[in-house]
Amino acid sequence: MSVRTHGAPLASALLSVVLLTAGCAGRGDAKSPSDSTDSPTVPHGYVEGAAEAAEQQSRLLLGDTDSGATRVLDLITGKTHDAARRAGVTGLTTDGRFGYFHGADSTRVLDSGAWMVDHGDHVHYYRAKTREVGELPGGAGTSIRSDKSLTVVTAANGKARAYRRAELEKGTLGTADRLPGTYGGPVVPYAGHLVALTRGGDAPARAVVLDRSGKRVAAPESTCEDPKGDAVTRRGVVLGCADGALLVREDDGAFTAEKIPYGEDVPSPERAAEFSHRPGSTTLTARAGKDAVWVLDVTERAWKRVATGPVVAANTAGEGAPLVVLEGDGALHGYDMSTGEETTATERLLKDVPHTTGGRTGAPVIEVDRSRAYLNDPEGKRVFEIDYNDDLRVARTFDLDIRPSLMVETGR
Repeated sequence: MSVRTHGAPLASALLSVVLLTAGCAGRGDAKSPSDSTDSPTVPHGYVEGAAEAAEQQSRLLLGDTDSGATRVLDLITGKTHDAARRAGVTGLTTDGRFGYFHGADSTRVLDSGAWMVDHGDHVHYYRAKTREVGELPGGAGTSIRSDKSLTVVTAANGKARAYRRAELEKGTLGTADRLPGTYGGPVVPYAGHLVALTRGGDAPARAVVLDRSGKRVAAPESTCEDPKGDAVTRRGVVLGCADGALLVREDDGAFTAEKIPYGEDVPSPERAAEFSHRPGSTTLTARAGKDAVWVLDVTERAWKRVATGPVVAANTAGEGAPLVVLEGDGALHGYDMSTGEETTATERLLKDVPHTTGGRTGAPVIEVDRSRAYLNDPEGKRVFEIDYNDDLRVARTFDLDIRPSLMVETGR
């Protein structure tokens, strides 16, 4: 693989692999009375076998749906690493650390070796070796959602199993706990609980809150007809519904549900069905039919429909950043989310833009972090790194030896 740098040099450079404790002194480092004075002090946030860094250690997981080849692109070093080949992969998702390669009958789990630990007032970033974890049962239609302690796998039939995150972090799947009942969408870990939708024939789905064993502990007054799409934000869990979104949030142990309506009747093909956003952001994007993008400001509880050209992919870093849209002309276009006005556009980056769009089924996607966006070009066998704060400038181009038809970013 070769890397081509464009424009200004990158501010970030490869960090030395040392354990850093800056910003954590005095937090949780106190020894118990039984500790020997000769025992080494374990830094707060320490993770065995990983090196801590002062900034985000992003990596891209890339899959070729034709050949089954997998690559891990380290965005700090600019180098790629091979991973096990897996034929029949049709989708790729992530929870920020693990990549889930969805096949027809099972889901392969790959530890990307890049992740963050959020302590609220400060964040730790880690890097380690990439390694295979195993195969989860459940193929097409399987959804996987995680938090720092649980990974929940929801099958297409609504049955769900919970895996202990600590086991995955050790490189094994461990034993799953089956949750009782069936659900009308992905079961989402949130605030020490699980947020789910009921599954009940012709009746609209309702949001329920479960404890970690699957026992119902709350049922906020809410309905969600034709649920599609979900996202976890700092304001709560967002669930896409026919008339808008349902926001389930926790406050001092109590759970509430609040509808964020579109404010108009939206035909089914133009409803938000899959959300994209920067992890940690409260601004979500979703395709609004063929030629527009929905922007959902969760903080303001408001939707905005931005008219664009034919939409292939869209995403945003959130407040103050542009809405970035890959359109049918193969160029990236930037829009002001408050006005809906187009502010900038690149030259044509993708020469062959697929007619099938939406989702992670081989069409290009846009991944966004705090400073850069990434666009995969399957036919061109490359990935573009975009500085979205500098008129969508192409900062680097990574030339690859595979077709990166699937892509997710980890380490965020």
